Amino acid sequence: MILQPSYSASFFESAARYLYILCFALALSACAQDSDTGSQNTAPETNNATPLSLTQWLDEQYEQELQFSPIELTFLGRKERNDELDAFTYEAFAQQLAWKEASVAEMKQRFDAEALTPDELLSYDLWIYQLEKMQASEPFFYDGLIFDQMNGIQSFVPTFLINFHRVDTQQDMEAYIQRVEAVAPRMQEAIEIASKGLAKGVISHTFALDGVIKQTNKVISGQPFDPSSDVDSDLWADIKSEISALQDAGTIDGQTAEELTADAKAALLGSFLPAYQNIVQWAENAGDRAPEKVSGVGAQPNGAAYYDYRLKDQTTTDLTANEIHQIGLDEVARLRLEMEQIKDQVQFDGDLQTFFAHIRDSDRNYYPDTDEGRQAYIDDATAAIERIKSALPDYFGLLPQADLIVKRVEPFRERDGAAQHYYPGTPDGSRPGIYYAHLSDMTAMPKNQLEVIAYHEGLPGHHMQISIAQELKEVPQFRTQARFTAYSEGWGLYSEYMAKEIPGTYADPYQDFGRLTGEIWRAIRLVVDTGLHAKGWSEQQAIDYFAANSPEPLESIRSEVQRYIVMPGQATTYKIGMLKILELRAKAKAALGDDFDIRQFHDVILGGGALPLPLLERKVARWLSNQDS
Repeated sequence: MILQPSYSASFFESAARYLYILCFALALSACAQDSDTGSQNTAPETNNATPLSLTQWLDEQYEQELQFSPIELTFLGRKERNDELDAFTYEAFAQQLAWKEASVAEMKQRFDAEALTPDELLSYDLWIYQLEKMQASEPFFYDGLIFDQMNGIQSFVPTFLINFHRVDTQQDMEAYIQRVEAVAPRMQEAIEIASKGLAKGVISHTFALDGVIKQTNKVISGQPFDPSSDVDSDLWADIKSEISALQDAGTIDGQTAEELTADAKAALLGSFLPAYQNIVQWAENAGDRAPEKVSGVGAQPNGAAYYDYRLKDQTTTDLTANEIHQIGLDEVARLRLEMEQIKDQVQFDGDLQTFFAHIRDSDRNYYPDTDEGRQAYIDDATAAIERIKSALPDYFGLLPQADLIVKRVEPFRERDGAAQHYYPGTPDGSRPGIYYAHLSDMTAMPKNQLEVIAYHEGLPGHHMQISIAQELKEVPQFRTQARFTAYSEGWGLYSEYMAKEIPGTYADPYQDFGRLTGEIWRAIRLVVDTGLHAKGWSEQQAIDYFAANSPEPLESIRSEVQRYIVMPGQATTYKIGMLKILELRAKAKAALGDDFDIRQFHDVILGGGALPLPLLERKVARWLSNQDS
């Protein structure tokens, strides 16, 4: 999963490509400009005597759009406005929406679509698509959750400050402190949005609110929030470490270090702590309105329309809930047959459900629930990625330059059984991509799924796809950073599948069963997500269906189902995206026959950045037509 947020868990499986964090922090707030600054974005001066190409013009537009979001600038490794946080207000959203509408109108006036090259037309249509995506979200601004156990702003802010705010100078540290001070007004905005949503019937279930309270309290536990504690909070430890590094490098002297430390402590206690205490209070009060029956958004006012919007937004298709549900049922049935074949291959005596229990309950399938076991997981995941890396040139022409590391999730946001995820690195390579693993409960981390998850989150999955996109030179900059979950997560799941074609992968039948476990897990999502949000399923119905068709540990199943409840539609993207890529690959093989080159096909899929599935299909069709000519 991408946390991009995506962005798996790459928001963003990681997710950590920043798919889901970014989906929340940037998509919901629409990459909003800080409305308190009063700053305005004006178009740069252009020389009318030398007309800009579409790519040049789009690069100028994208630079303007980036100025709406100090958070996004920091994600990209830039330091402009690094003393600010994005506003989370409807007014900020509306301001950027109006800007985007004006930008698209100007593009249509400046450029004749019929005169563009095919790739320019793709950029042209994608700029329009992004506007239409924003416009479609506007009626549902208050229909989603702001605070939940998955991607709530309460965990995003410290994650962002610790992992993405780069400190190289005294000014960077001062900006860090100013961002800590800015948490209070931003969190108040988030609470106001959440309160409006709650008032109109948006469902906050007890498990989600409990997760918010638990995460929030973890963030503000330890020094300096609790003077009696003998440990530092994660934020305080990071701040002290950054200041110490500046002093050790000779960038600041001892007196300046003391002043920065005092200022940071004052900001944490005077601004950050009250803001987080307010979140806890809000969540506790919201708990009084939590419904007894745990179900999907279909039970809330406007829920059906909201879910239809979410499916279209997340899958980038017009597939209905019923169609997606049926695709899931068909895929589950197909994959169960493949699982039966592996059960027979290992000569297991019993039915498939018994084999699920055998894998789920076998001590041999888990690392020790110790620090040594956790380090072994990280070491083995790193080794799996390194093994496959050497074979990638046989399957890909384009290869990423950015580095990748495997890390454990920070304690304040770690959850038992939660999905692994990916955070992208910076385009300039100064920060590597990170594959994050939740390791608080090793009984939720089966050994036979380590390999497939490493391929999904790392190589050839999210890290390859996102890094290649960020490193592209021949397309407008906005396309290198575009995020479409169906494309990104579809690629991640496709990577699990195509990795089997690389010699040396899934050599053990139990590892191959782990691959099938991962794929049926995503097929189950189609059934369960639509069941919860469109068919009135309860949480327990979803858990029962999941457990009947997967050997996933029960703790992971419950965590997964609760994820689907608070993130309607997102879980459907993996299988829908993968099936589209496989469909396009089959078309290419049928059209080209012996001339089909898997390296060329993969480069076509990855070589234009993330795309909505209809535009990806058009890109492949254009490539095939060029092969014929």
